Amino acid sequence: MELSNPITVWLVLGLLLMISEVIVPGGIVILLGAACVIVASSLALGIIEGFVQSMTLWFMTSMVLLLSFRHVTQRLVGGDAHVANTDEEADLYNQIATVKEAIGPGQQTGRIHCLGTDWTALGDGTEIKVGTKVRIICRDNIGFVVEPVIDSV
Repeated sequence: MELSNPITVWLVLGLLLMISEVIVPGGIVILLGAACVIVASSLALGIIEGFVQSMTLWFMTSMVLLLSFRHVTQRLVGGDAHVANTDEEADLYNQIATVKEAIGPGQQTGRIHCLGTDWTALGDGTEIKVGTKVRIICRDNIGFVVEPVIDSV
């Protein structure tokens, strides 16, 4: 076998792509490799000949395989399918924070420390002292509305 033979090149490339599916999961690379094997088979059978016909067949076969079997290979191979919460505010509700700068009385804002950073906070109208644990109720513009946490001991 010599690498100047186009059949060998397409076959080796196809097998390398199929094997690389282990490293790059997702079901796409294996279909591209299968298209290479189909091109090698077509060259061996004499259906096509030459570089331009080989590339054209590879592009067309790749598209057909990808559109037809992507959902099948995705189910078999898996890949990274993680659905996270897209509502960032929902992650913040009911978080416990520590008051860093007194909040209140009335509409006077203060500062809380939550999730590794300090935030502007507004209380329920009463004064909330430094060091008090508070629960985030909702977001108000770029700050949070908080209430003191009642310890049930």
